[in-house]
Amino acid sequence: MNIPISIQLVTLLFAMVVHEFAHAWMAYRCGDDTARDLGRMTLNPLVHIDIFGTILLPMFLIYSGSSFIFGYPKPVPINPANFNNPKNDIIKVGAAGPLSNIILAVVSTLLIWVIQVMGIPVSRMGIMILNMLIFSVFINLLLAVFNLIPIPPLDGSQILTGFMNAKQHMMYERIRPYGMFIIMFLFFTRILWKIIMPVVSFLQGILFWGIKGL
Repeated sequence: MNIPISIQLVTLLFAMVVHEFAHAWMAYRCGDDTARDLGRMTLNPLVHIDIFGTILLPMFLIYSGSSFIFGYPKPVPINPANFNNPKNDIIKVGAAGPLSNIILAVVSTLLIWVIQVMGIPVSRMGIMILNMLIFSVFINLLLAVFNLIPIPPLDGSQILTGFMNAKQHMMYERIRPYGMFIIMFLFFTRILWKIIMPVVSFLQGILFWGIKGL
């Protein structure tokens, strides 16, 4: 289905904002008010914008003729020293972002199902909403799977450190300065898509099971 760029951008931005809000909210619940004090525990998209990830990368994909738009926001700052239970709370905070995207994907699927079951008349506005929901399922699953990759600074690395002892953590942190270079290499060589797209397609197939025409 050909989904307009404008719908992709709005849906992507919303998914990213909810993702970062979930990190900030969970960190606050775990005793760390760093994100809240810096104004990051909000659904205001302006405070979560990253110049490259939120603006330049989507623009590059648009002008390169990509079939879909992707990006990422500015990471929410946390201070694990403030956590009530650092070992467990770092896992909770790391998982909160991807989990929020999975929840959005499920909610979007339920809304698609409701539209189909209720037989809501197809109109220009209805088609736009349906396209937005379909893309919401895809992009939220994509963000969830992408962020669960255990390469710093992605959420998967944060979750993984919660299961490490001090020595393992110290060794693992050595790759942090190179994390973004590794991610960008995987991205531009398209190796990244070969890793995550089969997982996204599998999860999307589960959610869309039984929904006609999808």
